[in-house]
Amino acid sequence: MSKTLISVRDLSVRFVGNPEPVVSHVSFDINTGETLAIVGESGSGKSVTALSLLKLLPAHQVEYPEGDVRYAGQNLLSAPESELRKVRGHKVGYVFQEPMTSLNPLHTLEKQISETLRLHLGLDRESCRNRAIELLELVGIDSPEERLSHYPHQLSGGQRQRVMIAMALANEPELLIADEPTTALDVTVQQQILELLQSLQERLGMAILMISHDLNIVRRVADRVYVMHEGKIVESGHCLALFDQPQHPYTRKLLAAEPEGSPPPVTDAGSTILETHALKVWFAQRKGLLQRVTGYHKAVNEIDLQLSPGETLGIVGESGSGKSTLALAILRLISSRGDIYFKQQPLHPLKQKQMRPLRRELQIVFQDPFGSLSPRMSIAEIIAEGLEVQGIESPEDRTRIVDEALQEVGLSPAMRNRYPHEFSGGQRQRIAIARALALKPSVIILDEPTSALDRTVQKQIITLLRDLQQRHGFSYLFISHDLAVVRAMSHRVMVMRHGQVVEEGDTETLFKSPQAEYTQKLLQASAVL
Repeated sequence: MSKTLISVRDLSVRFVGNPEPVVSHVSFDINTGETLAIVGESGSGKSVTALSLLKLLPAHQVEYPEGDVRYAGQNLLSAPESELRKVRGHKVGYVFQEPMTSLNPLHTLEKQISETLRLHLGLDRESCRNRAIELLELVGIDSPEERLSHYPHQLSGGQRQRVMIAMALANEPELLIADEPTTALDVTVQQQILELLQSLQERLGMAILMISHDLNIVRRVADRVYVMHEGKIVESGHCLALFDQPQHPYTRKLLAAEPEGSPPPVTDAGSTILETHALKVWFAQRKGLLQRVTGYHKAVNEIDLQLSPGETLGIVGESGSGKSTLALAILRLISSRGDIYFKQQPLHPLKQKQMRPLRRELQIVFQDPFGSLSPRMSIAEIIAEGLEVQGIESPEDRTRIVDEALQEVGLSPAMRNRYPHEFSGGQRQRIAIARALALKPSVIILDEPTSALDRTVQKQIITLLRDLQQRHGFSYLFISHDLAVVRAMSHRVMVMRHGQVVEEGDTETLFKSPQAEYTQKLLQASAVL
């Protein structure tokens, strides 16, 4: 029989200097052995609520004007730091949203996993090592003894997330808080992580608090769901009942935000604007003191690709399949072998200086707009930079083009003097699109442009991209691991694995009747069959 593990009553959280609370009068109970999910868009207060349970927010930046969080009869909000340390990582584990920034890049996996074991259990070095190996095996890391000496950058995104889970489970906690544990992971890796959490929950009997904006994931794992909007709980209930009969307008809006629709028809399907023949990108693998070449990593191997004017070709596959490497090779940003043609002109023999005039017509929108937009430049400077490099127009005309580009992506020209950190994730992605749009290109490569965005914002970006394509006749190479988004955006889909194309075809045909076993696996993992 389950009992209440943590009880939250009227929790309010306020940042110092801000009179309005970011979390207001939130109440819920977490019971032993259950999975409770808190869902909502970015900025709704989900993560602030979760971090507040253990007072993990910086003490000098936050206040708790009302409420309490009770664990084992003790109010954690008023508990001294010495008592909180006994709970953090011992009784309650925490899997943070971004493992690459949560793991220390200077320390090996062994050192990071051992830290919590020494702190809470007082284990010696050999016991810590044995327990670390056991934990890595538990979360499905291959060759765990070898991995102990690795650093975070040597792991894939899914492996880093598994290491974070291993660290959180080190002391077999009663509660595991998982904050967006599958964001930006491939669908197959997402499924593996979710199955791992569920199996560990059954094995250890722990409760899970899942923080997520992905309703498909919540539907699959949660027992009860709380919906947050603007710092408040607007609806709660048992998972299936809430999904089948949502009561609050905001919940209905979230559930209706799945990508849908189809791209505008291709008017010139018979011709080709971009194509590659036997395109290869091989990276030499070197070993030994003399760093002799012992083999090659075939990141892209013998790829033939055709793209028509006004067409969207979706490129899907797991991390490491070669999707982004293919895009960089097409743009001549990395060395490759094989043939690349743009409007019948061969690009592969051109030097970088010869490529420069063509870059106006071949643009890219990167996955992480916060990383690809300079924090030291205003939005106007960011969008105008390409115009200046290409020697386009006078300063007055550049100002006009910047304002037009902002308007086309749904942003006000009045925002032109603001900086990237002043915008939301969705707005930053619109700015990145405006930067590409300003040069009036023929082909835009979109590399995971919606992977880290809320579903409602994803839907807005997809609608925007389709509208721009219909208005200007752009051709898109749309790279993504989110198959629902690819289906809504693409005329054709190319499935990549280990640098090769395993299947290609018309979007609806491929989604309804996938031929390759790997494609079937991807579609089943994403639940879009």
